[in-house]
Amino acid sequence: MRAAFRVAEADRAMLESWLRAPTVAQDLALRARVILASAAGEGVRPLARRLGVSPNTVAVWRRRYRSAGLDSLRTKPRAGRPRRIGSAWERTVISATLRKPKAATHWSARRLAAEVGLSAATVHRIWQKYGLQPHRVETFKFSRDPEFDFKLAGLYLDPPERALVLCVDEKSQIQALNRTQPALPMWPGLSAHMTHDSTRHGTTSLFVALEVASGRVHGRCYRRHRHLEFIAFLESLARRYPRLELHLICDNYGTHKHPAVKRWLAAHPRFHLHFTPTSASWLNLVERWFAPITSQAIRRGSFNSTRRLEQAIMRWLAHWNQKARPFHWTKSAAQIKRSLANVTAIYETSH
Repeated sequence: MRAAFRVAEADRAMLESWLRAPTVAQDLALRARVILASAAGEGVRPLARRLGVSPNTVAVWRRRYRSAGLDSLRTKPRAGRPRRIGSAWERTVISATLRKPKAATHWSARRLAAEVGLSAATVHRIWQKYGLQPHRVETFKFSRDPEFDFKLAGLYLDPPERALVLCVDEKSQIQALNRTQPALPMWPGLSAHMTHDSTRHGTTSLFVALEVASGRVHGRCYRRHRHLEFIAFLESLARRYPRLELHLICDNYGTHKHPAVKRWLAAHPRFHLHFTPTSASWLNLVERWFAPITSQAIRRGSFNSTRRLEQAIMRWLAHWNQKARPFHWTKSAAQIKRSLANVTAIYETSH
């Protein structure tokens, strides 16, 4: 008579914990199921059929557990082929990558491979290992505004009492593009398709005021983008928010500082404009709001008139306000200043 398959209580607890763990490797989970089911008396062939593996697989893991315990169930690192590309080659590739090529702005894997005498795949693996990405570049611009620190913390962290803070900006020159052919819908295994060419039917400019506290948005579309339209938008804000002190965060676009706008503000003292630092319009939260409306309502749309485009924009805006939510900074003012200081130090050191 065949001896019963026995599992120690400590091993049983460990095997069960492997099965409960959400990130355990699937091969390790399978081996744990084999051992636990074997301890419960399930035979090799029925267990193999239930788990969808061969009887030999079940027998192998039972035998290994009996001979070496839990440690035998874990996957051991394999020796593999010895390295052919040593540290010296890696240093050569890294050093060459950090230098600019003679007749180009940056290296490609094939060009650098021909330069150092390795394969393009090897160069690519070394780049991956050390986090080198010559094909990528990120842009930056420093703000030289002497009041940068004050404006950074300003109204977001310490808004005035009994006043409404609005982030105001314009998305200008939105094109009403009509695709030359109807779009092909998405299908299982096939993405949506639309023609690259289109017919242009005019432009519109979207003026927006985002409530910092609630995330709700007030918007108006105008065919032109001048100080006259900005004043008309301010008047729409005055009607929407009567008797409230309004603090508007704006960028440094010339329209916002036009003499006619200044005269209008002097006649409406409950409006207060606060300008973002120069070269730092990203501090205006409404810039973040422009991303979803562009991707969800404008970029993939097809409009045979400017009026249709404006209707689509206002329809999306109304839908947003039904479930509006405020945006929150993921970094504090101190973290932002620290990051900028680090970038400045790197730039000054390398130049």
